[in-house]
Amino acid sequence: MEIMELAAQLGQAIKADARIEALNKAREAYENDTKLQGAVLEYNTQQTALTEEYKKSEPDDMIVKAIEARINTLYHEIIEAPSYIAYNQAQEEVNAFMNEVNAEITYQITGERPCTHDCSTCGGSCGHNH
Repeated sequence: MEIMELAAQLGQAIKADARIEALNKAREAYENDTKLQGAVLEYNTQQTALTEEYKKSEPDDMIVKAIEARINTLYHEIIEAPSYIAYNQAQEEVNAFMNEVNAEITYQITGERPCTHDCSTCGGSCGHNH
């Protein structure tokens, strides 16, 4: 079997994994959260406004403080939104899964497990100095 055929099979198997399905559902919920998307849009707009204010030869301190306060409020609103939290957590789980897959592929190619800097995963045989 060709390597690309095997890669396609691996890709399909990964796509079928429950973590990928959870990520897709979480992404959809995040993207369909109109209140959250409005906050994200305003956050980006406020960031642009702050950048423009800082570019001025004499930025208005009151405007800068007002924009920074609004950005801070929006930031907390965004990161505390349940759909953002779920999406972020699902993305972290997929990233960890993909790192495991890549580590296994690397091991199969080189015969060596990549160092995770957590020597409990290799029994201390990775040569990592603490």
